[in-house]
Formats: sequence, structure tokens, C-alpha cells
Amino acid sequence: MDNNQQSNDQLPGTSHAGIMQPRLPIAKALGKPLLEVKNLSVHFPFYHGSWFRRKRAVVKAVDGVSFTVHEGETLGLVGESGCGKSTTARAVLNLIRPTAGEVSWEGERIEGLSEQRMRPFRQQMQMIFQDPFASLNPRMTVGEIVSEPMRIFRLHDSRRRKLEVVRILDMVGLNPRFLNRYPHEFSGGQRQRIGIARALAVNPRLIICDEPVSALDVSIQAQVVNLLMDLQRQLKLSYVFIAHDLAVVRQISDRIGVMYYGKLVELADAETLYIDPQHLYTKALLSAIPIPDPAVERQRKRLILTDELAALARQ
Repeated sequence: MDNNQQSNDQLPGTSHAGIMQPRLPIAKALGKPLLEVKNLSVHFPFYHGSWFRRKRAVVKAVDGVSFTVHEGETLGLVGESGCGKSTTARAVLNLIRPTAGEVSWEGERIEGLSEQRMRPFRQQMQMIFQDPFASLNPRMTVGEIVSEPMRIFRLHDSRRRKLEVVRILDMVGLNPRFLNRYPHEFSGGQRQRIGIARALAVNPRLIICDEPVSALDVSIQAQVVNLLMDLQRQLKLSYVFIAHDLAVVRQISDRIGVMYYGKLVELADAETLYIDPQHLYTKALLSAIPIPDPAVERQRKRLILTDELAALARQ
């Protein structure tokens, strides 16, 4: 359990048992598209030689990925490490220049824009990073970390910023008295809450969550996921939720995309994907999920991707 949290008080996004809250079924039709990605590719050249560097090969980290994120929707991206999930996220936000493809925000093309022209879009699209310790400046206090985006985008005066920081910290379940503390004084779960608060500081409409719970203990993972779901309902946020834990992705996502070797091999709504997977790699991923019933676990057959099956899945 995170330090400095009162055990008698239930934090936002948690249940008394520390278990993920069930996601409510989507009763409404999807809103208008916010983000549209078409045939996105990110290729990294591989050079050989220390003096006369020659281009030897190209690593296709992302290869022709297409998806859409609607208002109020959570799109989950799953796949093993190195399949291109995080590279896709960074290319969408123009943190990495895509090699090819289109990225549109409400119909306006944004891929390859200069930093100056990208600024208005960055306020609407924020990111939560995987490692909460590495993504927070250790020389800045919590108050400075959360207020910095407001200052960069010139939101509010200094007095209003302080009030906004207090409000946002309370929203993510952190005591406003922590304003003058530094990141190293917090636990991993609390640091991730600070990262979430920083992302919320500029009132974004879309947040890309790059494996936000993979570095946390299981009990803290449930708290953070429930917090994100509560914030989505309160603020009408859209998420791209990247993870390799299929159980977590199913809990939070409306639709799920499966990535394999840089390609999006399957995309479906969450329930359909888990009940009736179509792609061979998706079936292998689902067969790796442990079942808590030992009797069922012993009887079921796991699909192992041998070299031949892996080559078939990549086609």
C-alpha cells in the first residue's frame, strides 16, 4: 500500500478490497473521431561500420498501423515487449517523426508538424509514461511538476495555478499537503498519481497511457486503473491504453488492438476479442493468461508459438 495514505479513507479509483471495478457496458454510440491514424510506419535504419557507416538494414518498428479513437473511448493496445506499442504512441504525439502514414486530430493532419505548429495540439493530447520515477524531475516539487504545464501553455495566473494544483491533486487521491515534497519521497503508486495529475493539468481531451501500471504492485495497479476509469467518467476523457497485461486491458478498454512485429494484426471490441479471437497471435496471448481455478488451468491447452507458427502469424 502507498505510504502516507490513510487506511480508513478510500481513495478515488479504489475499492475496499483493492480490486478493479467492473467497467460499465457502453450503452451509447461512439462519439465523433478525435484521433485517426492511417498506415502509420516508423522505420529505424541500421548502420554497419564505425568509420564508413553503411546502411545495412531497416528495423520496421511500426509498419502500416491504422486505428481511430473516438470521444469518450478507450482503445487498448496490447502485445509483447518490442512489438511497437510505445513507438506508435510517440509517433502519434510527434515525439518521433513517422516514416510514413497519416495522423489526424479532428480531421487536421498533424504528423511531421514543427514544434511551434504542434503546440496547440499538445495541450489536447497528453501522455502518462511507464516509469513514474524517470518521468518526473527529481529537482522539482510536486507543486512545480503539476503547475509547469499550466505555465508553459500560459493557463491561469500564479494564484489560480496553485488552486488548480490543489484541486487536481485531490482529484487523483493525493493530499494537497504534499505540494512541497519531491518525487523521491513518494511510493511508486503515488508517483504515478503525480504523473496523472501532470497530464490533467492542461485539461486534455486525449491521454495516451504508455504502460502506466506495469511498474507497480498488483494491488496498486488496481487502484490506478480504477482511478483512470473514474477520471474518464468525470472529465469525459479518451484514452489510448498501452499494456502487455491482457486482464488490465480488458478491464479498461472499449476496443482492443493487438500488435505483433510492428503490425496491428487484430482490432475488435473488448468482449468480442476475448470470446472469439481471430488471429493466431491473439489466441496465443489469450492462452497465456493464467486461470485462478487450478483444475481448469491443468486441463486447458496452451498455444505455443513455435518458429513455424510465429512465421505464419507474421504473414
